[in-house]
This record gives sequence, C-alpha cells and structure tokens, in this order.
Amino acid sequence: MTEDVVPDRGIWFRVETGSAASAVRRAAERLGDQLDLGEARTDLAIVAAELTSNLVKHAEDGMLLLRPARHEREAGVELVAIDAGPGMADLTASSQDGHSTTGTLGIGLGAIVRQASWFDGYSRPGRGTVLAVQVWPDRAGGRERPWAGALTRPLTGESVSGDGYAWRIVEGRRQVLVCDGLGHGPLAAAATDAALDAFRRAPAGPPAAVVQHLHRAMSHTRGAALAVAEPDPSAGVLRYAGLGNISAAVIGAAGQRRGLISLPGIAGHQRPPVREYDYPFEAGALLVMHSDGVVDRWQLADFPGLADRSPVVVAASLLRDAGTRRDDACVLVARAWS
Repeated sequence: MTEDVVPDRGIWFRVETGSAASAVRRAAERLGDQLDLGEARTDLAIVAAELTSNLVKHAEDGMLLLRPARHEREAGVELVAIDAGPGMADLTASSQDGHSTTGTLGIGLGAIVRQASWFDGYSRPGRGTVLAVQVWPDRAGGRERPWAGALTRPLTGESVSGDGYAWRIVEGRRQVLVCDGLGHGPLAAAATDAALDAFRRAPAGPPAAVVQHLHRAMSHTRGAALAVAEPDPSAGVLRYAGLGNISAAVIGAAGQRRGLISLPGIAGHQRPPVREYDYPFEAGALLVMHSDGVVDRWQLADFPGLADRSPVVVAASLLRDAGTRRDDACVLVARAWS
C-alpha cells in the first residue's frame, strides 16, 4: 500500500493547527480521486475544509477520521469529526447558515450540511461535538438508513489498530463482529484482518456457528478476542456469542442497560468453549459492543438524546469519552430502528 492510498480502516488526524487542516484536505482529495467521486470532489473539498476549520477555531482535542464509505457497489467518503470543545446547545440551529455562537458569520456548519450527501451529529454544552458527514458521487448515495456504525483508533504511537469490526446481511441475517487481536501493532492487526475476512466469507448460520468458523480460520494467527451478534428486532431477540474480553450491552428503548455474556477463550487458540445466548431486543433498542480499549463504565443516560442519533455518531461519542489512549480501541453500535 502506498502513502497515496487511504485504507478502508481510514486515517486519523489530530486537527489543532492550519497545517493539520491542509493535511486533511490533501488526504481527502487523494481519497476522492481513489474512489472516483467525479464532480462530488468539489463538495468533498468544501466539507473537509469547513470541518477542519471548525476544529482549529473552536474545538479542543479535535480529531478527524477520514475513510471510504461503501454500500453494495457504491463508494463514497466519510469524515467523522470529534472534539471536547464548548459544544452547542442546539446543533440543528447551528447548522443553519448565518447562525453563530462565536460572533462569526456562522456559515461553516451550514456549508457542510448543504454539500453533504448525508449528515448527522451530536453536541452538548461543555461536552463537545461529534459530526459525521458522507459525500457520495450520487447525492442520493448511501440512501438506506444506517443500521450499524463503528470506529477503531490505534494505540498512541501505533500506525495500525489491532481492533476491528464488520457487519453483513446474509440470507436475511444481520450480523456484526468486533475483534481484538492479541497485543498491538501489525501482528495484532493481521489476526483481526483474518477474522474480518473469514466473517465476510462465513456461511450463513447463527452467531455460535460463525464464531466456530472464525476460530478455525485464525489458527495461523496469534489469535483474538471476538464476538458475533445477530440483532433480530422482528423476532424481538438478539443472538450473541463471544470469546474473551469483548464487552457488549443492549440498551432498551426505555434506556435500561443489560450486559451480554462472553466466555473465556481466544479465537484461533486451542479449542475454546462457544455458547450462544439470546436477549430481548425490541424496536428502538441499541446494541453496543467494544474492545477493552474502551472503559466499560459509560452510561448512555449521561448523553441525553444520543440514543436517537445514527450508530456511527453514538459510537464516536462513546469512543471520545470512554476510549483510552493506552490501548487500541473499537466501538460498534447497531440498532433496531422503530
């Protein structure tokens, strides 16, 4: 892979100065060329410039993730901006042209919303802001309402993350995977990549069968903790099978949190026990899964209104507030839209 190629896992930027903003813009331009966005590259350039400008001018601890977005045979670009700055009391109002809380013209967020194919965000005064934006060649790209979203972030000092995620729909089954390769760096990433590839190719079956398939496919790697979940809101159930220290919880429509059980073991090593558990999963519920690079003391009740946002915005908010810099981190969120 050359430096000109943006991998599907994306690239993280710390955006604190104008030079960082320039680096984001150049990388966005390369990704637009890589994905053949055509005329939408102009929209992407405006979105990247406005997002980074907002982070430089108004944010604290501003970070931006740039990555491809894929839907069937379509490809677009997604940018996720995260900060711990002053936040906004009304993100919807702040997204309108002419609105400002800082004495400026307030056109930044309005321009982002105008040029984006898809936009979502969450902000609270004193807690910071998360913005997720997608730009597609066809303005209607990514037209389906997203049912899952996730982010990974490598350990500080590492160029790749040993954590990973995937989701798929196979024979009507919606399934998600979170994987934490043992250790850090390239070997951990290789173990996770093997799990992700095996997951995408696995025959249709319940989560326990998929976990067994992944275990066999990873025997040549250093191994990983992983979990597979299958949300089935039509049946009101979530099926789940996990090995090792992957944390998972179902957040009910009323906000109640229920932890899910993962058994001890390492996929790819020896013969770990695999068992599948069923949990209630009604319309409006959320599934949250994460690696041990995210502290498991978060409560969604601390984020009023966040449960109504898109899965990637929920995941990014939890990664910002509960993720650690001393480990690779991954958060995945799936939902049953009501």
